[in-house]
Amino acid sequence: MAKKKLTPEEKNYKVIAENRRARYDYAIEDDIECGVMLAGSEVKSLRTGQSNIAESYASVDDGELWLTNAYIAPYQQAMFPHEERRKRKLLVSKRELSNLWRAIGREGMTLVPLVMYFNHKGRVKIKLGIAKGKKNHDKRATEAKRDWGRQKQRLLRHGD
Repeated sequence: MAKKKLTPEEKNYKVIAENRRARYDYAIEDDIECGVMLAGSEVKSLRTGQSNIAESYASVDDGELWLTNAYIAPYQQAMFPHEERRKRKLLVSKRELSNLWRAIGREGMTLVPLVMYFNHKGRVKIKLGIAKGKKNHDKRATEAKRDWGRQKQRLLRHGD
């Protein structure tokens, strides 16, 4: 069956939470999109935009991928409230899971959540980065490169 072409409106997605610090602290080598198993009250809370993935991480336990320490605020109108920082199962194929397991096995590699969002179908997805931690001198080099890029743009803009 042929894949359906997505219109520009369908390609858009709504960002729930973003881990901006991840790109500063880690060198992201690859990323992967995962589904997240959530309770109803968690989805309602995410629709109000009350979440944080800055201190969270993903790990493989017993052949399953888990998101740990992600904060989703409690939903006030829920009859059965959820735990705010519980472990949440991430949904990936067996092939992707084995690739992630191999990547984690390498020295210094970790799974860092980069962004959590609603896709065009309204499903909650999380983008995980396969990353290696940066040393202080790497962070300084990244910062210097970013500053030079800004300065170069200023010079080009005012050079006309």
